[in-house]
Amino acid sequence: MKIPLVVAVRGFEHSEALEAAVREHARKLELFHSNVTSCRVHVEQFGKHHHQGRQFTVRIDVRVPGKEIVVSRDHHEDVYVALRDAFDSARRQIEDTVREHRGQVKVHEDVHEGKIARLLPDEGYGFISTEDDRELYFSRENVVHPLFEHLEVGMSVRFIEDVGAEGPQAKRVSAGGHEG
Repeated sequence: MKIPLVVAVRGFEHSEALEAAVREHARKLELFHSNVTSCRVHVEQFGKHHHQGRQFTVRIDVRVPGKEIVVSRDHHEDVYVALRDAFDSARRQIEDTVREHRGQVKVHEDVHEGKIARLLPDEGYGFISTEDDRELYFSRENVVHPLFEHLEVGMSVRFIEDVGAEGPQAKRVSAGGHEG
């Protein structure tokens, strides 16, 4: 492992097994970013609770060029589970940083609102009246919630507008407070 690693333990006795686990997790971070410049891991045990047992907090501070990633995971009863969860979160943030650097940031589509204008249940499709007075086609396969069979004319829905073979259409159609 080429990254500088600092491990601090508080509230319980430091062990070689814990040190080895931290080193292994830190080594794996280098697989996701080749330029990790430092990694500090703080593991703390809080006082024993009568009903819950030991409680651990893990804080990880990882630095890569141009970014500092800080992760904190609280109140796990197993120190190794707390480590795993904290390092998993750090790994995801490092992956996001690499994607941002490469310009591969996921763009979230705009969610629109409308009302069911027409339904053709036997054919498995319908139309949504949009806020700007257009009608968009949607099929049974584009309905997220509730089931297509439970949709009714006049029902408010949310959807993502997409361009299909026949022109604009609604995807990820949902009603009843569920997002598309």
